[in-house]
Amino acid sequence: MSQLLGPTLMDFLITIVRLSLWLTILVVIFVPLERLFAAHPQKVLRKGIATDLGYFLLSSLLPALLLSVPVGMLAWAVHGLIPSGFLSAAAGLPLWARALAGLVAGEVGYYWGHRLSHEIPFLWRFHSIHHSAEELDFLVNTRAHPIDMVFGRFCGLIPIYVLGLGGPTEASGTLVPVVVTLIGTVWGFFIHANLRWRFGPLEWVISTPAFHHWHHTRTGPINHNYASTLPWLDRLFGTHHLPDALPESYGIKAKLPDTLADQLLYPLLPPVTAPSRPEPAVAAGEMPV
Repeated sequence: MSQLLGPTLMDFLITIVRLSLWLTILVVIFVPLERLFAAHPQKVLRKGIATDLGYFLLSSLLPALLLSVPVGMLAWAVHGLIPSGFLSAAAGLPLWARALAGLVAGEVGYYWGHRLSHEIPFLWRFHSIHHSAEELDFLVNTRAHPIDMVFGRFCGLIPIYVLGLGGPTEASGTLVPVVVTLIGTVWGFFIHANLRWRFGPLEWVISTPAFHHWHHTRTGPINHNYASTLPWLDRLFGTHHLPDALPESYGIKAKLPDTLADQLLYPLLPPVTAPSRPEPAVAAGEMPV
């Protein structure tokens, strides 16, 4: 079979089968939960579901390819600028310690990358696609322009490599970044899910759907809750917001294209009105687009 199709096509087909199985698992888990414990009543085949399925494929196929060059440059810079003794000491830590430190370090990097995506108009044009969803469910996790997703992941990898907790030069060095990325991806599906679950005191240390839903609110207060898994970072940096109620509406005020192709092109086209300077901490729904 592989000789007839060729290695490249065969690998692609295997990847599609793997993604289809992963999507099936997510559907089997989340669709019943979102029906039984819905934060807001909505249809399974909601508005934009077809576009988000397209993003699911893109988000699974493109980021690793697009990240290969910047991650390689990052590894080269780290090994040239960070003392080798420091990197060796970090690499010598037990795996559990490196994984835990990598999770915290990666989350700090992601927090600031995510925050910059809201505060810098150029980055917001890419990130606004993620926030354009007017109904939230688990699949909205993958609604992201490839450049936006690569930027967020790269920001999360920077402190992991700088602290010597991982590196792409050998198999053992890739484990911590892979584990951190996997945890963030799986948890991302959960916090976007249309679930009304609350965790009580645990919400101080781990993010929930309610925490992230307030990040997607259309009516405010907005520009809060940037962390993906560790909400105490938002408390530390003054951006935490988690009332008892859930937001009443989601999305942004700007009108974005509906189709996948048009949304991918949207950030690359000249804005309708180009601001003379970046506006600091502008509300997510009001950022110039």
